[in-house]
Amino acid sequence: MGCFYMAKLTKEQRIEMYTRYKSGEAISQLALVYKINRKNIEYLIRLLNHHGIEILDKKCKTYYDPKTKQQIIDQVLVHQKSLISTAVEYGLLSRGMLCNWIRQYKLEGYVIVEKTKGRRATMKKPTKKYEQMTESEKIKYLENKNLYLELEVEYLKKLEAVIQKRSQQPLKK
Repeated sequence: MGCFYMAKLTKEQRIEMYTRYKSGEAISQLALVYKINRKNIEYLIRLLNHHGIEILDKKCKTYYDPKTKQQIIDQVLVHQKSLISTAVEYGLLSRGMLCNWIRQYKLEGYVIVEKTKGRRATMKKPTKKYEQMTESEKIKYLENKNLYLELEVEYLKKLEAVIQKRSQQPLKK
């Protein structure tokens, strides 16, 4: 999707679009003029209403450390906040960024995986079998496996609490 969720538009165009909206122009009209999805315009408006125009000065390749990502993801998965309102609250420049994080989080077994910078190695390093590892490698392997399992148990406990809380809530009509 590019640097900002509307890569085709400059900062000035985004400000102009926001100003036109504030002066009464309809989102559907702005979508036609700027050739942009209505949902992206709605997100931009919510983001600017919440953070102000200064948010557009934010660098497009903002780094989010795993702890921050986990905190943001937990707002949606554990505290049951909506994706869009959470993304706006944390000032994410793309409405799809949080959705991508959550999808990746679930695919990776509920663990935040940091993307490595640079090119991927073309040849995969052969992994040693457990029997072939040295004592220090075995210890490191078992420590990593233990950490993963502890995190998995912690997640499952949180998930069970959320499910239990949901089941106790009266059904909405």
